[in-house]
Formats: sequence, C-alpha cells, structure tokens
Amino acid sequence: MAEDIEAKLKRYKTAPFDSRFPNQNQTKNCWQNYVDFHRCQKAMAAKGADAAPCQWYYRVYKSLCPTSWVTTWDEYREEGTFPGKI
Repeated sequence: MAEDIEAKLKRYKTAPFDSRFPNQNQTKNCWQNYVDFHRCQKAMAAKGADAAPCQWYYRVYKSLCPTSWVTTWDEYREEGTFPGKI
C-alpha cells in the first residue's frame, strides 16, 4: 500500500476530481483536505506510524487553498481556537 501512495505522490500535479465536491467552488474541498491532513498526522503520531500517507491531503490542500486561509487556520490551531474537529 505504501508503494501505491508513493507512486501516486510522484505523479501528483494538482488536485484530482473529487466526486464529493462536484461544483466549481472548491472551498469546502480545500477545508476538508486541510482538516483531513491534520487528523491524519494526529492519528499516525498516536500510532507511532509513518505520516507519509498524509502528504496526499497536504498536497491537495496546498494546491486548492489560498495561502492566507492556511496561515489563519494554522494560527487558530496554535491558539486552540480552530473551529474544526482535529
């Protein structure tokens, strides 16, 4: 499985189509991948496992989300006021 993820990451160029978000507005897709990335990192750290599979979410949210949003969300997480459940 790890080889499959690594192969996909090497071929990755931009966020692929996600049927959960079929509309042109990708705001929710951005948000969901940001939250999924941090959930994945937290879960992998708790298991003591390698967090390499989490890089998929990271690349997708980096490609979709404006930098100002990510910066704000990172600040909220550091302050403990982030509105999402991570």
